[in-house]
Amino acid sequence: MNAPIVPGTRPLYRSVFVSDTHLGTRGARCDFLADFLRRTSCQKLFLVGDIIDGWRLRKSWYWDEQHDEVLRQILRHARNGAEVTYIPGNHDEMFRAWLPVGLEIAGIKLRQEVEHVTVDGKRLLVMHGDEFDSVVRYAKFLALLGDWAYSFALTFNRWFNAGRRRLGYPYWSLSAWLKRQVKEAVKAVDRFESALANEARRRGFDGVVCGHIHHAEMREVQGVLYLNDGDWVESCTALVEHHDGRLELIDWAATNRLSFFAPRRAALREAA
Repeated sequence: MNAPIVPGTRPLYRSVFVSDTHLGTRGARCDFLADFLRRTSCQKLFLVGDIIDGWRLRKSWYWDEQHDEVLRQILRHARNGAEVTYIPGNHDEMFRAWLPVGLEIAGIKLRQEVEHVTVDGKRLLVMHGDEFDSVVRYAKFLALLGDWAYSFALTFNRWFNAGRRRLGYPYWSLSAWLKRQVKEAVKAVDRFESALANEARRRGFDGVVCGHIHHAEMREVQGVLYLNDGDWVESCTALVEHHDGRLELIDWAATNRLSFFAPRRAALREAA
């Protein structure tokens, strides 16, 4: 059941950051995301880009009741008093055309980037991060090709894991393994993290919160706190700020022992 915030009580978290949900794709784990949003309360909710995958929806429409449930849960947070901020990424760049007017719909504010100050005084720059991905910024064709390859890997991954399941083996992410193994991909992640950290330091921030590369991480990069909240396609992670200012990456699937093999409709009903 939904857990509305009771007046006079404190939300579970002070702040929650999620990104790269890629709604509109078959790979989006809307069931896990809806479960997380349903069981979470916060004062501030940041949607840090690539929430809706416009690239994929332009090619073929895919939207089911679980996608609707995610939107309902986001709106519920706004109705319950959470400050909800949506920062478009490269896959939902169609919303960037409305950034100059500071659009706000149903309590959800649309912003290019924001500053977030933690309860213990850390100034964090919150942005999607594609501006610092040279492939996306300077060679969109290559980015689209990479998107196609990633989608193919996810599709192959479903068939591959269906075979593993029949043989009694646990779920294993092929695309995540490829990103870790390919030397150039590892170098690209390092360059991305350094670029974001340098930008935050140049502008006087203590850290940066981003998404984009589907790699959850929390570490210091050249004296600046680098925080990537991951994605909801493979890792199903979120960054949260506790009321004492402590920052934590939460792996929702692992923490709740959610099975990537379970039928998605059943998983959603069980969570409700």
